[in-house]
Amino acid sequence: MFSRYKKSGATTATPAAKAPPAGAAPKPTAVQRKSAPKVPARTAPEDKERKRKERLADIKVELHKRLLENLNLSALEHASESELRSEIQSISAEALEEMSVVLNKEERTGLNQDLFDEVMGLGPLEPLLKDDGVNDILVNGPQQIFVERDGKLELSNITFKDEKHLLRIIDKIVSAVGRRVDESNPYVDARLADGSRFNAMVPPIAVDGSLVSIRKFKKEKLAIDDLVKFGAFTEEMAAYLQAAVACRLNVIVSGGTGSGKTTTLNALSSFIDDDERILTIEDTAELQLQQTHVGRMESRPANVEGKGAVSQRDCLRNALRMRPDRIIVGETRGEEVIDMLQAMNTGHDGSMTTIHANSARDGVSRLENMIAMAGIEMPLKAVRSQISSAVNLIVQASRLQDGSRRMVSITEITGMEGEVISMQEVFRYERLGLGEGGKIIGRFNATGVRSHYSERFRQWGYDLPATIFEPIAAE
Repeated sequence: MFSRYKKSGATTATPAAKAPPAGAAPKPTAVQRKSAPKVPARTAPEDKERKRKERLADIKVELHKRLLENLNLSALEHASESELRSEIQSISAEALEEMSVVLNKEERTGLNQDLFDEVMGLGPLEPLLKDDGVNDILVNGPQQIFVERDGKLELSNITFKDEKHLLRIIDKIVSAVGRRVDESNPYVDARLADGSRFNAMVPPIAVDGSLVSIRKFKKEKLAIDDLVKFGAFTEEMAAYLQAAVACRLNVIVSGGTGSGKTTTLNALSSFIDDDERILTIEDTAELQLQQTHVGRMESRPANVEGKGAVSQRDCLRNALRMRPDRIIVGETRGEEVIDMLQAMNTGHDGSMTTIHANSARDGVSRLENMIAMAGIEMPLKAVRSQISSAVNLIVQASRLQDGSRRMVSITEITGMEGEVISMQEVFRYERLGLGEGGKIIGRFNATGVRSHYSERFRQWGYDLPATIFEPIAAE
């Protein structure tokens, strides 16, 4: 009955050929189920649903085992999706008949889809990866999978069979990119085939089951107009940012985890001229630049022997020899900070990066701390002088408690006053209160301070009207 995808010489075992494990009760047959006395249904609906899921999970495990025994996996590489689905359907139908299991049409369809995802995809995670409304997938052990929608976390109804099932999917992901994860190497960073960022930590470090986080890759990046429409910032702020990027100011996008730093950096990069050479450096390639002349680099961790690591700093040092007009570092988090500041100070104006910080002032302090952690012994005044001359603009992104993402501040660095870096805020987000359902009510407003770089904007042909810097009067 099986087609050319079946292994040569493979046979399908029947339940009668299998000896039950020692001490285990034999599975009830269809005859036994029919002869059992009828008991009035007293089970709660949720218990029925739970038992139904457990029954289907057991059937799926058995069918998946049979698929692996019978399918010629090497031949599947050249098979079309329709051929593979047809093959899985025929194998599962015959196996269900041998197991004396009767399923309705909906259960069969769902089971065949699950089996396809197990063979060719990432099992239970596959429908979440295909759901465009899901931004993050967070797995806390086999029975608890959270997803983020519209900035809010919610518990999904999807689970793994057990910890072994979850570990098998993790191993499938990391082995595809030449990595490994086990007790001796219990955590791993990787990138899925679609570009999504993947991180996993397995027992014994993960106490209650393996921990997985997936930051999904957006196939269509959000442009400035989209962010304005979503209320991330205003048209006046967009005009100011366009002038800042086009005039080659060095920009740092600051914010917490999930605040939209990479999305903002992607949007800002759209203001770069198409005739400039851009080099991007990231731990996991997420930036989606639309310019013609873009060189992308990605760092690499050490191999099993602890060798072969290529850090962001290594990439950055090499990038300086490749004649870039601008350098964009996906996230500055370590010793590469000093090379990034050097690049901004030595003819690579218009470079950009992101950092983790809660405000513009905190962002400057974090740059100072990263320089200190890199083991570079410099007087604090010299460090601050380096930062003030390298960084022109700090854009602060934030995810508010209602899940919305806002550009809460745009701050210019204007120089040094004594031993303190002088800064001025040009735009800010003002919170006015809470609406229905905890929705935050607020508005974007100018501070009334005219840009320190107004003359530079004018020389580059971006003569911004003075009205965009005028604050809105309080109502």
